This record gives sequence, structure tokens and C-alpha cells, in this order.
Amino acid sequence: MSTTRANDAGLARRTAAGAFAFVVTLFARFVTAVHGTWVGNEPSRRRRIYFANHASHGDFILIWIVLPPRLRRKTRPVAGSDYWLKSPLKRFIGRDVFNAVLIDRNRETRTGDPIAIMQDAVDRGASLILFPEGTRNETEEPLLPFKAGLYHLARSRPQIELVPVWIDNLNRVMPKGEFIPVPLMCSVTFGPALQVADAEGADAFLDRARSALLALRPTRNGSAA
Repeated sequence: MSTTRANDAGLARRTAAGAFAFVVTLFARFVTAVHGTWVGNEPSRRRRIYFANHASHGDFILIWIVLPPRLRRKTRPVAGSDYWLKSPLKRFIGRDVFNAVLIDRNRETRTGDPIAIMQDAVDRGASLILFPEGTRNETEEPLLPFKAGLYHLARSRPQIELVPVWIDNLNRVMPKGEFIPVPLMCSVTFGPALQVADAEGADAFLDRARSALLALRPTRNGSAA
């Protein structure tokens, strides 16, 4: 393929990705009426790691669309390559539309260190959307135990702010196994930023990060939802 044809193909792909992102944003806003709230924090151009609860494949989309456009362009979700490379459509959405940092979650097949891959993305100027539970929470518990990746990434890049983000109601909009969303209002709440203390170990930090995330859960009838 000539350079001109390659450039034209690249431009067409970027145009299609931009159009798809616009449609996804409109659809998600229509179905969820999602709104973002900042508690003890505010949007910033600083590189950040947004870490959130995980109950749906659409979680990162809600975080992404409530960020201001100037931040959205620099924010990349961290997602499992085993899911987002399954088909040409998913590959297009993951790579081209959302520029996801794709991680192989299978220790036996992965060829790269997940922490190093995320470090490289941050070093190139990106903020990340990360789900420290590691997989979707399909239990009755509000959160699964956190994986250590959040700690190791934060320890290796201590200048990066860690922002807890609670996503509410999306699991009810898209229940597992359903293809037609149920319109319900969703919310995304951003909490105060954290950083790893100098002598803080993994368990202590992950407990603190988990507590910071749980503190953002909305209350209903006097108790956490």
C-alpha cells in the first residue's frame, strides 16, 4: 500500500472512530442520563489514575463521557485484551474509539508485564481508568478484593494522583446476559485524590483505597446503596 493510500486509510479510520464515539456518547447519555459529581476534587489536566468499581463492560464509558472533553482525549481505559480483541468490532471499539490500554489477563499467555504497559501509557502523557477488582463484580458485596496492580503502579509513579470513582446503577441498566438496556439514571462520583505514603505497604494502601471508594457510594433510605 502506498503512503498516500495508507494515510487515507488512517484518516478514514480516525474519522469513523470519532463518529462512533459521538454516537456512543449520545446513546449512553440518553439511556442513563448520567451525570458526574466531584466531591473534594475537581477536573484537572494533571495525569491521574481514575480507579473505580466494576460491574459492567460499559463502566469505563460512563467515566469517559462525564470527563470534560479536554481530559477525555488524554484518558485511556485499561481493559482486558481477551474481551476487546475477540472480534473486529470490539477491536475497533477498544483500540480505535477509546484507545484502550489492553492487558492480557491470562498469566500463561501474556507476553508483556501489565504494570510496565500501564507505566508506558502514563509516561506518554495519558491518564488511566483502572478497575482494581480485576473483573466484574457479580456478587452481593459492594466491592471485590483489590488486586495489587493499583499499588504497584502508584508506587512506581508516586507523582500521579489516584482518584476514586464510584459508578452507580449501570449494572441495573445492563444486567448480565441482557442485550437491551433498561433506561435508568446513573451517576459517576469522583472523590478526593490519594497518593501512596512513603512507607505504606500494599495491604494498608489497598485497604485505604478501597475505603475511599466505598465512601462515595450513594445512600438510600439512610444506608449505603
